[in-house]
Amino acid sequence: MIPPSLLPEGLSDRLPPQAESSARLVRRVLDTVATHGYERVMPPLAEFEDTLTRRLKSMRPQDLVRAVDPVSQRNLAFRPDMTAQVGRIAATRLSAAPRPLRLSYAGPVIRLKASQLRPEREKLQLGAELIGSDSAAAAVEIVNVAIEALQAAGVTGITIDFTLPDLVDMLAAGPLPLDPSQIEAVRAELDAKDAGALVAIGPEAAAYLPLIEATGPFHAAMTRLEAFSASVGGAIDSRIAGLRAIAKPIGWDITLTLDPTERHGFEFQNWFGFSIFAEGFIGEIGRGGSYAIASADGADEPAMGFSLYPDPLIDAGFGGDSPKRLFLPLGHDPARAAELRGEGWHTIAALSEGEDGAAHRCSHWLDGSEPRAY
Repeated sequence: MIPPSLLPEGLSDRLPPQAESSARLVRRVLDTVATHGYERVMPPLAEFEDTLTRRLKSMRPQDLVRAVDPVSQRNLAFRPDMTAQVGRIAATRLSAAPRPLRLSYAGPVIRLKASQLRPEREKLQLGAELIGSDSAAAAVEIVNVAIEALQAAGVTGITIDFTLPDLVDMLAAGPLPLDPSQIEAVRAELDAKDAGALVAIGPEAAAYLPLIEATGPFHAAMTRLEAFSASVGGAIDSRIAGLRAIAKPIGWDITLTLDPTERHGFEFQNWFGFSIFAEGFIGEIGRGGSYAIASADGADEPAMGFSLYPDPLIDAGFGGDSPKRLFLPLGHDPARAAELRGEGWHTIAALSEGEDGAAHRCSHWLDGSEPRAY
């Protein structure tokens, strides 16, 4: 028999005070995003499978947690990502809203399988989407709002890694043609930074070798990328100008890197993408970039956004500066307790004799009308 307290693999509880820390971190991020005009939406945890999968370009239906809706008898899918849901809202319920449309969101997402790096199947996702533009100006706003939101949550040592997700497709269709059968192999070897395997594909693939060298610290990598662009007739000069514009306003305390052909996790982004890393954490804590939303009439609407996955931050104690907790003994003055709550205290009232405020994680107790430290 399965113990009644056992949860499915990859799912877990958050207990006090960590659950409160999680809520506090989410609030700091969303409040920061809101100051830039992003308004919150709250899509449902599950949708009809066919509706959701039409918008999940980076995930297959068989990768979703699914169930049958007992009311409609149609297949439901639990969301593995909230960006697709925000896109649906923008394309339907808010299709007539003025553009650019700025929306934010936060909530749990769940996947059928976890990765080796992150064994959790349920994650917290929060972020912002700017719908109606995928210009360099939109990218500047999105990247800087993401940085500001993380800094408001107390994150330091931030690194932003830029990429150009559709670069190979653009070059293969123009100045560096590839046979359609070669494109996926070239993408894979560029991702792996395997120069030998790239050369082995053929001379057409070997022409992409300079893109491996155009990887690393931003300014040095950009110089190499500019030289590559010159060698192919300035084919990506506009992309380079866009990256320069995005990087220019970013503060000196943010580390910038470039990996122009990174595709893993950027399957639905087009001209621009970025990953967010933080010192002391393995793997990325967020990502974003430009993409297209399918409208009801079949046309694509440009968009730009970012998503953060803050569970590692919460586990590390971010958002954990809990408010002061004050123990109220029996017979305390309720009016004075109310005043102290108005000043920011969280009060724990005794319900019986002999209760220990320290055991309730109180740092102070109410002695008459004044808090006293334990």
